Amino acid sequence: MEQNGFFVISLDFELLWGIFDKVDYKRKNLYFENTRFVIPKILDLFKEYNIHCTWATVGMLFNFNWEEWNYNIPETIPEYSNRSLSAYNYGKSINSAETEFYCFAKEIIQKINAAPNQEIGTHTYSHYYCLEQGQDLESFESDLKKAIELAKEMNIELKSLVFPRNQFNSDYLKVCKRLGIENVRSNPEDWYWKDTQQDFLKNRIFRTGDAYIGPKNKSYALDSLIIDKEKPLAQKASRLLRPYSSNKFLNNLKLRRIISEMTYAARNNEIYHLWWHPHNFGNNPKENLQDLKIIFEHFKSCQKDYNFNSLNMAEVNNQISRKT
Repeated sequence: MEQNGFFVISLDFELLWGIFDKVDYKRKNLYFENTRFVIPKILDLFKEYNIHCTWATVGMLFNFNWEEWNYNIPETIPEYSNRSLSAYNYGKSINSAETEFYCFAKEIIQKINAAPNQEIGTHTYSHYYCLEQGQDLESFESDLKKAIELAKEMNIELKSLVFPRNQFNSDYLKVCKRLGIENVRSNPEDWYWKDTQQDFLKNRIFRTGDAYIGPKNKSYALDSLIIDKEKPLAQKASRLLRPYSSNKFLNNLKLRRIISEMTYAARNNEIYHLWWHPHNFGNNPKENLQDLKIIFEHFKSCQKDYNFNSLNMAEVNNQISRKT
């Protein structure tokens, strides 16, 4: 089989469930309107450029309304020491018809699932924090089972998982595998991605700076992924696509860094795994889509010159299976 590199994209699809502990939804109406508007536009670009993607979707978005949400609360839920992190406590506090817009997206999930080359993955059911005090393996398993159950009701089989807030917990991988999860996204190997629970200021500064400058490429060889029959395949993220910045210098620097890393991956037959949240496009949606188009135009050049191909996370696993 001819060796070539791969462009992988995964998206953390959350709406309000991903940021409820950080924002006041009453001030974010336009932000989430734009997010819901921009997702079909992203799908259009994916189709135009033949981009494959994994949409790691918070399971609560599979509900149609608050009535369904209440019915689908798992028997065992996480008892975080910091109770403000609980999606269940939060959901009960905003339970009204006007907030369903921010919290449920069954029709969007159906649209994604019907689009070519798109994989619906899971971001756990409740945007579950796997490293926080008070939660445990039992509540994690209950949470993941509920996400799988609701996906199956839509004839979707969940095979890939992204840990919310990048709280990668290796102790939970065997449960994931037992429940049918074959792939998880793991964090970059850089030291400033190691402790995402504490998220120290120094780490955030270095993560931000690395988006613009730095000597290290973020791609990796397919053969470097470690196969363990008892655990899902851990696929390392390469780069977070940061939102559009009105600072033209910084925004162009960000794009040049991604384009340079993509070129390196294509030339060296490696994987380049880009990720972001759809709500990152909630501000400046047109500009964010234009940035995305620039990246995809470069992908087409790499595809032509180096046979650089697009895969979702499940398809990366399939590539390894073919080689072994």
